[in-house]
Formats: sequence, structure tokens, C-alpha cells
Amino acid sequence: MSKLVAYLQLMRPANIVTAIADIMLGYAASGALLSLSLWDNGFNSNSLYLLGWLVLSTIGLYGGGVVFNDVFDADLDRVERPERPIPSGRATETGAATLGSLLLAGGILAAWQVSGISAVIALTVALLALLYDWKGKHHPVFGPINMGACRGGNLLLGVSAIPAALSSLWFIAFIPIIYIAAITMVSRGEVHGGNTTALKGAALMYAIVFAGIISLALLPQFNLLYSLPFLLLFAFIIFPPLFRAMPAREPKMIIKAVKAGILALIVMNASIAAGFAGWQYGLIVLLLLPISVYIARNFAVT
Repeated sequence: MSKLVAYLQLMRPANIVTAIADIMLGYAASGALLSLSLWDNGFNSNSLYLLGWLVLSTIGLYGGGVVFNDVFDADLDRVERPERPIPSGRATETGAATLGSLLLAGGILAAWQVSGISAVIALTVALLALLYDWKGKHHPVFGPINMGACRGGNLLLGVSAIPAALSSLWFIAFIPIIYIAAITMVSRGEVHGGNTTALKGAALMYAIVFAGIISLALLPQFNLLYSLPFLLLFAFIIFPPLFRAMPAREPKMIIKAVKAGILALIVMNASIAAGFAGWQYGLIVLLLLPISVYIARNFAVT
């Protein structure tokens, strides 16, 4: 049982829930674009079929990506984080690499059940995740962009439920790209303490994300009024921990800011989903937050 728990820890299950929120947002956006009303027509069997496969795809892609992160970091973790599954001996590098490979392959195959375009997007996300794990995270500029691109691709994977929507909504991928890049900047101080300039830069990028979401009101299918309550909750979750971390520059404070940023991904997705598909759909996405928070009590997020 302890071995199973160790490999589950490698997958960061609380974070996987946030990836599911990406898919639900992308699905909502694509449906709204084509005037598909969840509340008038309900989910038909085909809708559930597409959404189900895309959710399975993101579970594989995100889970595989973070497992390989620990595989590539095994030597470093033996020094800085010996309690993690691989350096502690509760999981092996070979076992982790096998699990990661199966998850990534499963994610791509699940996306293939939706469409060839979905499979191409899933493959791209998998390659971006491996690139980040291998080299990207070590680069101060490219690393955050690389990680953000993984999330942006995941959002577009959700949009690909209706491939025609990709050509009109591709730009919304920049919102998670900027947001995740900001979190990645903050996370670099987890072990030794944060850099004040980087933390201030992350705060600026958070503000840009808010401006980007508000600007979606320019789209005829986006209702900002439905989005605003979720945006306020989003701000309440992410800004206080970040501001507290700035003067302290302590690893514990940085970890709290990163954890808040990751979990708030669900709230960010809910705010955009509400604008595209109504406040009711936003609430459905938001319900993933307590699930993620509960799982995060038992499994690492950072």
C-alpha cells in the first residue's frame, strides 16, 4: 500500500483536479461559441463522451508530466528534498519513468478518441511537459513560459471538443500561459527563499491575467457580470499569500503562495467558464476546488 501511495504522490493528484478545470473551461468556451446552451439542451450523450475522454486525457498528461519532473529531479531531491518518494526509496526511478510513460501515452490515446486535432494537441502538451522537466525549468525566462504553454495547451485541448472553435478562441490560451508563468517565477524560491523582484513581477503578471479575463467581455458570447463574483474570489485567494511572501522571503511563505496560486487555477477557470456558459456552469467548475483542497491535505502540491 505504501508503494501505491508513493506513486500517487508523484502524480500530484490535487493538481490534476486543476487540470480537469482547464478542460471544463475549454469545453464551455467552445460550446458557447457555437451557441450550445447547457441549460437549454443539457448534456447529450455525445457531449459527455467528448468531455469524458478529454478529462481522461488531461489526467494522463498532467500526471505523466509531474511524474517525470521527479524523475529528472531525483539527484537534486536527494539533497534538497529527501522526503520525496524517489529519494526516500518509496518509489524507484525506473518505476516512476514507466508510470510517467504510460500516463502520457494514455493521455494522447484518450485525446485521439475525440479527434486527430485533439491528439495532436495532447502530443504537443506531452512534449512541452517533458521539455520543461528536462531543460526548461532550469532556464530563468524560457522555463516559466514553457510551463505556461503546457497549461495553455491543456485549455486548448478542452476547446478541441469542437475543433472549429480553435480558430476563434486560440488566444484565450495566453491567460493560463501568463498565470502559470507567474506561479513558476514564485515557485523558484521554495527551497532557499524568494527573490523580491521576481515576486513583484509575478504580482504584475497576475494583474495582467485579470485584465485579460476582463477583456473577454469584448466577445459577444462572454458575459462579464457572471464572471465578476468568481474573479473577486480569485483575487482573494492569490494576492494575500503573495503579498505576505514579499517582505518575508521565507521558503514556507513562498510555498504557501505557490500552493494558493495552483489551487486558485480552479477559481480562475470558473470565472472564465461562467462568462462563457453562465454562472451555473461556473459553480460546477468551482466545486472542483474543495475536492482539490481536500486531496492537497494528503498529497503534495508543489
